[in-house]
Amino acid sequence: MTRMSHSEKVARNIVRTHGRTKLRRLIEGLQAQESGQAIADDLEVSRERVRQWKNVLTRTVTSVTVEGDVSRVLREAGVTRPE
Repeated sequence: MTRMSHSEKVARNIVRTHGRTKLRRLIEGLQAQESGQAIADDLEVSRERVRQWKNVLTRTVTSVTVEGDVSRVLREAGVTRPE
């Protein structure tokens, strides 16, 4: 039998305690980068609880993009991007 991950346990607990629509609201709010307070108010929980859920249920990915004028300077200087 496969063991549940911590994130799956938390998600199932949210469904059991608050319902499927509240889990959906939480995930959609986090994806839209809404404030924790706005999500907490809708779910009738604390902002801290939303922060805890966010840390367990999601992963933050940071992307860095070089400004166009910097790319131009790099090309002019003969610097190529690493592959």
